Amino acid sequence: MSAAPFPVFPSQLPVQRLQWQDEQPLQSCDDLLACEVPVALVYNGLAHVVMMASPQQLEEFARGFTLAEGIARSLADIYDIELREATSGIEVHVELASACFTALKERRRQLAGRTGCGLCGVEQLAEVFRPLDSLPDTVRLGLPALNLALQALPVQQLLSQATGCTHAAAWLSLDGHLLQVCEDVGRHVALDKLIGCRASCGWTGGAALVTSRASYEMVQKAAAVGIEILVAVSAPTALAVQMAEQYGLTLLGFARPGRVNVYTHPQRLLRTSS
Repeated sequence: MSAAPFPVFPSQLPVQRLQWQDEQPLQSCDDLLACEVPVALVYNGLAHVVMMASPQQLEEFARGFTLAEGIARSLADIYDIELREATSGIEVHVELASACFTALKERRRQLAGRTGCGLCGVEQLAEVFRPLDSLPDTVRLGLPALNLALQALPVQQLLSQATGCTHAAAWLSLDGHLLQVCEDVGRHVALDKLIGCRASCGWTGGAALVTSRASYEMVQKAAAVGIEILVAVSAPTALAVQMAEQYGLTLLGFARPGRVNVYTHPQRLLRTSS
């Protein structure tokens, strides 16, 4: 007997709202809201983390998160991914290579028993600055190609167009074509989804484009999987710039068609397309 199909969770839901405008009576209007559900990542039966996410491209999210966080060394360490409906959300079960799972359990054991919340204490602060190899210098992106991608991105953000509530992470080729656009209510999850798609498709030369600010976590995720150029439509944080400089990543911010701020390693950006 074949397994029952995994239920499809909607990415958006219709609602009724009231709209108020100056000198006009309240009006009832139809609206669409983006959905977010708890998504638990479970490795070899061990629950690891729960993220709030848009319920789409969850296999890509699991691959991207697992690679970007250093839980797996490569796609070959990820044997299988299965989605399961849970009481209040979705469980994503990842079958991981035994060596990677052992390392994950050791990492969790070292974190057990610490007090406080967030990143507290010397040991936790050390975890922020993950030791990563410096990136190679193999990619060159022309400004005309970047402009082309920036112009094309809004029309491919379908969930954002419907709800006005989601971030996007896109992979652009060196000729400016958008090969994949991933959307999510969380900017980090959108990037994880893109990293998973990129790994599955084997894309190398190109750049990641995000419709949010560039935080240090996003720089770290990009560097961890070998992305040499990260473009954000908003500002980077100071720590993001510091980490991008350290990792050898080209970080661009405030990207708009015709202009962009270059914060680190400008040699990868060309005035003309290569």
